[in-house]
Amino acid sequence: MNYETTLTGESSAILVDDEDRTRRRRRLLIIGGVVAVALVAAAAALSMRGKDAAAPDAAPQAPVVTVLTPGQTMVARTVSSTGSLAARVDMPVGVVGEGGMVTRVLVQPGDWVRAGQVLATVERSVQSEQVNSLAAQVEVQRANAKLAQAQLERAKALVGRGFISAADIDQRTATRDQAVAQVRVAEAQLAEQRARTGRLDIRAPASGLVLTRTVEPGQIVQAGGGTLFRMAKDGEMEMQAQVAEADLATLRAGNSATVTPVGSNQHFSGRVWQVSPVVDPQTRQGIARIAVAYNDAIRPGGFASATITSGSGNAPLLPESAVQSDAKGSYVYIVNGKNQVERRDVKVGQVSDTGVAITSGITGAERIVTSAGAFLTVGQKVKPEALKAR
Repeated sequence: MNYETTLTGESSAILVDDEDRTRRRRRLLIIGGVVAVALVAAAAALSMRGKDAAAPDAAPQAPVVTVLTPGQTMVARTVSSTGSLAARVDMPVGVVGEGGMVTRVLVQPGDWVRAGQVLATVERSVQSEQVNSLAAQVEVQRANAKLAQAQLERAKALVGRGFISAADIDQRTATRDQAVAQVRVAEAQLAEQRARTGRLDIRAPASGLVLTRTVEPGQIVQAGGGTLFRMAKDGEMEMQAQVAEADLATLRAGNSATVTPVGSNQHFSGRVWQVSPVVDPQTRQGIARIAVAYNDAIRPGGFASATITSGSGNAPLLPESAVQSDAKGSYVYIVNGKNQVERRDVKVGQVSDTGVAITSGITGAERIVTSAGAFLTVGQKVKPEALKAR
């Protein structure tokens, strides 16, 4: 009884083990099939991708570029230069009279003054006393002339009675005339002294702008002792533009110009009023003097750049994006008749808001690449597309 029970248990265990083995085989078969299918699919995908990747190598697609045929446009010919700012008429003001100690200084740099306005005064106590003395002398001489006239008139009244001779009348007439002349001499001496005293006032020779002041109260000054003030007549300014010899020949008085002081973003309109008749043999440059209206941004002694319009002419006008540059200079890319990229070296002229004028290198009939030139190579095949008008 016990033996049978034990045998039955062992049989059941054997059956369970067989079922587990069967299930495991099925799972392995299923997993193997799935893996095999996945490998086949991956191989097929790689094969298709390889075919697709090989197609562009066999026939690469040409990039699309935008081109422009600029033609000819009327543009201004300009000359660029640099130079110093200055007063158009720089007036030094010094001592005119005999000089002395400065008592007052009445203006500061930057002040506007009128012609004849007093800029500073010199001590004049001695000169004032001399004026008073000469004024008294004038009064003395006038009194003498008045007395001589009265004596002459009384003598003439007595001539008819025989008390005064004709010779006495002549003598008294001469005395009267001499007294009158002495009055004139005294008056002239007084006027001279007053003029000398007036010259102790340092005055503006013309209306204008005070630029510098080198005198202070208490300073001793004398005639020929140096410049006390510098003025710009009528406040007129100019730029003394340094221009290359070749460009100087193209300029004329009356050419318009634009002046830009260094450190300022302001532009000032001006006009050339004088072109230097000589050229510096060392620098091979001459000076074009450009008159500019007064502005507080224009300071004499400062530095500025100028663009002078020397004329006008026809030239191709390109957008800035079309012009490239490297160590060899400026150039553009053109598309030839075979739709291949070519490099063309050019010379750049006037640059403005409307574009870049090309003075040489192209005629304007070419197809110019307007953008993305940095990504192209010479000889590359492209697909040109005309730039659409805005």
